[in-house]
Amino acid sequence: MNRQQLKGVVFLCFGIITLQFTACKDEQKTSEVKQFKVTFKKEGELQLRKAITDSLLTALDIEIADNAYETQTGLMYRKSMKDNCAMLFIFPNVEPRSFYMKNTEIPLDIIYISEEKSIVNIQKNAIPMDETSLPSEAPAKYVLEVNAGLSDTWNLEKGDKIEFTKN
Repeated sequence: MNRQQLKGVVFLCFGIITLQFTACKDEQKTSEVKQFKVTFKKEGELQLRKAITDSLLTALDIEIADNAYETQTGLMYRKSMKDNCAMLFIFPNVEPRSFYMKNTEIPLDIIYISEEKSIVNIQKNAIPMDETSLPSEAPAKYVLEVNAGLSDTWNLEKGDKIEFTKN
């Protein structure tokens, strides 16, 4: 190979390498942000009962949050939830709890429940995306989140009970 041919090969290789880097750079710029939809996954059933009469107030399909990731994420990023559905948080210990609505797009009633499955208190109509602390009034092992206003519809009160089964 003579000197002129060698220059041509080097120039051609340099051009190919430059083209490859430019093409890769362009691909990175045009990549899309992928969005995902969080959907309800029935993992059990829950009944709410009046404390005095033991009468059934309502029955709900529940999604269960019982590990660190699930309890931290909860109902975040969801656009809606059916009125016959709820999320039940099950904690390994009993202590005062506090929830907030960061990244939660739907208004909720947050129901704090004792280890004996008796309602401790209800934080009604929690405002979407609000990071204000919504505490329990006493130690709780369970927390039930339902659509805002349903606790009033059911006439749910402090002392009423829950029963649940896991699938």
